[in-house]
Amino acid sequence: MIPLRLSDPHAFTPAGFRERALSALSGPQPDDGDGPSDFDLNPEVAAARPHPDALATARPAAVLIPAIARETITLLFTQRTNHLAAHAGQIAFPGGKAEPYDADPLATALREAHEEIGLEPSRVTPLGTLDRYLTGTGFRITPVIGLVDPAFTPVPDVNEVADTFEVPLSFLMDARNFQRHSRNMGGVDRHFYAIPFGDRFIWGATAGILRNMHQRLFAP
Repeated sequence: MIPLRLSDPHAFTPAGFRERALSALSGPQPDDGDGPSDFDLNPEVAAARPHPDALATARPAAVLIPAIARETITLLFTQRTNHLAAHAGQIAFPGGKAEPYDADPLATALREAHEEIGLEPSRVTPLGTLDRYLTGTGFRITPVIGLVDPAFTPVPDVNEVADTFEVPLSFLMDARNFQRHSRNMGGVDRHFYAIPFGDRFIWGATAGILRNMHQRLFAP
């Protein structure tokens, strides 16, 4: 893998990003046991789990990482509505749990993106998948990277998506923008990665997936 140079304009063009993603993600995927998770910064929480093998009980899910093919790539995010039962108001990629009729994680990611933001599968060029991400809520997420036609205009499902916004890929892939934060949840301090961007706060599984994306595509 060619080390990332933030000053290299080609690295974040559609052609440069496509080349990098196809090259980096063409090999075999690491075993799930070595993949990223919400437990990476919380080993004591992992040790206290009722079932020692969380992978055995995790439910499959997938998200689409929409890389908008502008002159310089941006990633599209959603902000979940505040009335949802889980992860209300949080920033996420479009996605959700796999259904029995989904052929594979790509099918799940494309279906969910179409349902949540009106993204037609014909506007997406799949570039590969990152390492599966295990969440503390019991999901094993497959992140699918897709290059998206820049003419696409999001049409959010108002029941699930309060807003959509884009962030330059160069900002998200700069390791200096990754931070570690903690919050007290249920009387326990939980640690997590976060990427503040203006008044947006990208954290939790979404930030963890972005960190894995940096490691797989742009780390020396």
